[in-house]
Amino acid sequence: MVNHVAFIWNIAESLRGPFKPSEYGSVVLPFTVLRRLDAVLADTKPAVLEVAKTIHALPEMLQAIELQEASGHQFYNTSPFDFAKLVADPADLRANLSAYLAGFSPNVRDIFERFEFDKTLNKLAEKNKLFAVTEKFAQADFHPRTVSNIQMGLVFEELIRFANEKSNETAGDHYTPREVIKLMVELLFALDDDALSKASVVRSIYDPTAGTGGMLSVADEYLHTLNPSIQLSLYGQDYNDASYAICKADMVIKGQDVDNIALGDTLTEDAFDDKKFDYGLSNPPFGVDWKDQRAYVDDEHTKLGFNGRFGPGTPAVSDGAMLFLLHLVSKMRKPEDGGSRMAIVLNGSPLFSGGAGGGESNIRKWLLDNDLVEAIIGLPKDMFYNTGISTYIWVLTNRKDENRKGRVQLIDGREMFTKLRKGLGSKRNELSPKNIETLVGLYAGFEHGEHSKIFRNEDFLYRTITVERPLKLNWHATPERIDTVFEAKAIQKLNETDAAALRAALDRLGTDTVWKNRAAFQKVLKDAAKAEGLTLPAPLLKTVTTELGEQDDTADTCTDAKGNPEADASLRDTENVPWDEDVDAYVAREVLPYAPDAWVDDAKTKEGAEIPFTRHFYLYIPPRPLEEIDRDLDAVMDQLRAMLVEVER
Repeated sequence: MVNHVAFIWNIAESLRGPFKPSEYGSVVLPFTVLRRLDAVLADTKPAVLEVAKTIHALPEMLQAIELQEASGHQFYNTSPFDFAKLVADPADLRANLSAYLAGFSPNVRDIFERFEFDKTLNKLAEKNKLFAVTEKFAQADFHPRTVSNIQMGLVFEELIRFANEKSNETAGDHYTPREVIKLMVELLFALDDDALSKASVVRSIYDPTAGTGGMLSVADEYLHTLNPSIQLSLYGQDYNDASYAICKADMVIKGQDVDNIALGDTLTEDAFDDKKFDYGLSNPPFGVDWKDQRAYVDDEHTKLGFNGRFGPGTPAVSDGAMLFLLHLVSKMRKPEDGGSRMAIVLNGSPLFSGGAGGGESNIRKWLLDNDLVEAIIGLPKDMFYNTGISTYIWVLTNRKDENRKGRVQLIDGREMFTKLRKGLGSKRNELSPKNIETLVGLYAGFEHGEHSKIFRNEDFLYRTITVERPLKLNWHATPERIDTVFEAKAIQKLNETDAAALRAALDRLGTDTVWKNRAAFQKVLKDAAKAEGLTLPAPLLKTVTTELGEQDDTADTCTDAKGNPEADASLRDTENVPWDEDVDAYVAREVLPYAPDAWVDDAKTKEGAEIPFTRHFYLYIPPRPLEEIDRDLDAVMDQLRAMLVEVER
């Protein structure tokens, strides 16, 4: 493998000058795919060309079936060219390459179109590099007898890694650190090793944010190492043309079904809406808004509800990561069909953002109510290339082991890392093999300890209650309060005559009396207005009463028409009550001792969920004793005095 990678990257280095290092990938990646496909199709190429001569009268669909049967693969090439014939005619190489590419079946031709390979070929021809590159690739023996699908996949992954490192783009946009993927993959399969090691096991793996296919590749490599006879189907979707092309090419090189990699926005066009999968992996973008997808997502949420992907709710439009989480859950097989396990990387926001009744909280509560959250693993900061924020791996499943049912495991890996000698973008830390082994061991062990804590689902649920206090006001017709009345919009709409009459009525009240009963005050106010020839309709009376009043704990309680106390909105408060605690008992203990007249408005109670990860692993470090601090300060002062004496000398 190393020899093949070195050979290909030497070709890339020969492009220096006309091509920037960040552009090397646009040359060697599609050329590697082209050479591999050329070698894979070589044995059946004569048969394909013979069939191609005889099927012109058939419909396109039947033509494709005949050609696939002849090639022995899900793709084919009807062009008479291969690499040997291409380099044999240097003068017509550019035109012949176009004809060769046009001969591929549409599902492979699409890869080169997304690579924008034509532009690359034109530039190579313009810079007189096309023949040299094509000739060098023609020398590479990529025949399946020489290089297996697994080996070829590893070669291509190394080339992708090289290309990402040379790219001037933010690598994290398309590339998840390999050791993070390795951790996710090992977590995903840690509890299933026995089942996966059996002969002729068939499994499917899906990544809705596939990028260049790194997660699918590592999962494929891991499972084939565990069980060489396993039959894996890899599925993925991505919206970025270049990433999609690389991912699809990688899957073709690995011998996967070429149609299992789709292009498009997963949130608006689910390419596999009729499929469920055994496993899922995803690293969706962090903190990216979903404004462009909002109309579609909201429409699906409203019309399909729980028959669609977003039944539990939708998060704030500023961060769509939880939509991908819900999408992954929607891809789980039913428990009676074997169930599924999914792993997704998220930032800290989905753990706690949004209050009770909000979209994020509703999503968390639905996941917990349905016992779908198996574990959450906190990762070190500075792990990704394009962000230094805290990240977490959520492991979700609908087939928990008996001892895990109704439980959630939190694992603290935030301090388990190795420092990089040289940072890569925002990436300063990495997970060592030992770190990964430790974290997977904690997950598989499922024991309560310093870095692993086990909770009931209910421990993360709560109720938000609304605590009301009675409205108690006094009314005093001071000049300042009267001025406040006339600043109200409703009062400013009065004509000059009515406004003057109202001011005169308020002046009539005088400054000597303070009213502490609303009914008594309103009677005096209406009498004063009547004396000025002004009738106060109910809305105007309410405005004046509100604007002239001030909160006063010694005043009478304001009541409604039925005699019930009215709530003072300015004193309204909310309290989060743990799920298992009786609300009345909580209020009696936490509220009434400080506000004996308070009550709970049950109509406003909301149910919520949050997972305060950091709080559960917080370790209190007591401050040093004052005597010790004083001794240190005295020692420092003695040193300063000695230094001053030396200066004075």
